[in-house]
Amino acid sequence: MSAGTQSAEAASILDGVLAGRRVSEEEALFLLERADQQDLALAATAVRNRHNDPKRVSYIIDRNVNYTDVCQIYCTFCAFYHKPGDKRGYVLTKDQIRQKAEETKALGGTGFLMQGGVNPDLPWDYYLDLVHFISHDLGIWLHGFSPVEIQMMAKLSGQSLQKTIADLRDAGLGSIPGGGAEILVDRIRKKIAPLKGGPDKWLEVMEAAHEVGMKTTGTMMFGITETMAERIEHFRVLREQQDRALARGNGGGYTAFAAWPFQSGHTVWEGKIAKPTDVEYLRTIAVARIYMDNFAHMQSSWVTMGKKTGQAALHHGCDDMGSLMLEENVVSAAGTCYSVNKAEMLRLIRDAGFEPWQRDNIYGVVDPAPTAA
Repeated sequence: MSAGTQSAEAASILDGVLAGRRVSEEEALFLLERADQQDLALAATAVRNRHNDPKRVSYIIDRNVNYTDVCQIYCTFCAFYHKPGDKRGYVLTKDQIRQKAEETKALGGTGFLMQGGVNPDLPWDYYLDLVHFISHDLGIWLHGFSPVEIQMMAKLSGQSLQKTIADLRDAGLGSIPGGGAEILVDRIRKKIAPLKGGPDKWLEVMEAAHEVGMKTTGTMMFGITETMAERIEHFRVLREQQDRALARGNGGGYTAFAAWPFQSGHTVWEGKIAKPTDVEYLRTIAVARIYMDNFAHMQSSWVTMGKKTGQAALHHGCDDMGSLMLEENVVSAAGTCYSVNKAEMLRLIRDAGFEPWQRDNIYGVVDPAPTAA
């Protein structure tokens, strides 16, 4: 195929996007590998603007809380966990969690993004009590627990995933993050996290959550030896699942999608694979925005990519800058984690050409016109 033919084919696909047509997996792969980046950015922005005010970008003040680092899954890409029995492992006390909540509220924060290791020493009642304590006693929105943690909880409770999630919701769980998706392809998951289970294990938790009306987020960690076609496969299964969720009309489904590159520092992969470039990240998020047209929000990954690339992502389909990162332990354990204060977050959004607004964990409005003071 000549360069001219490639350009014409990309133009035809992107013209369809601008007209509101869905792209196929084959078309998405073609765009990811061959389309002009500026054209991708324009098309991704058009899709973004169908769901969001073109002039505004959201952010959140919340805290990443890892209640335990003890884990029996042993993912090869994780630099954070300690094995069961390791004296360096921890489980946060209620007093420690209360202090984190007070600090978060003092800074204008509204929620916890809470995840931990798959700790074999914690019983089912521990989780129900933890959720109730955070939600009711501390008054903090809990966006909590990755699918692999919820799979373990279902085993502990002896119940279905749906009933387990419903019990967590009744205890005060507000929404479920998409941690642990990595790449939703069997070949990759067997390679990097064989004890975590295949993509079906992750997806069935999200399906169950959507069935009981819970809101969740979709994620992807890329750049860990997957092919470009496997990235598109990841997008496909999420888009299809979101179609089913929206068809139910019960309030469940994905609120947003976030993608970030693998951080190899202090893992067995260090020095063996190159981190995706800024351009590759921007192309990937733009194609995600174009293909996953049923997701309302796309989040910039400035935490791993840096502030300038995070701003650039706002012109490649993203409408959200995510969290100030009051606390982050997992990515920083691998050596890469940026953070900002509120004033700098507002400046970053405004310097990129947008007006900021503060959201909560499910994209409700906390402050429509925040100031730095």
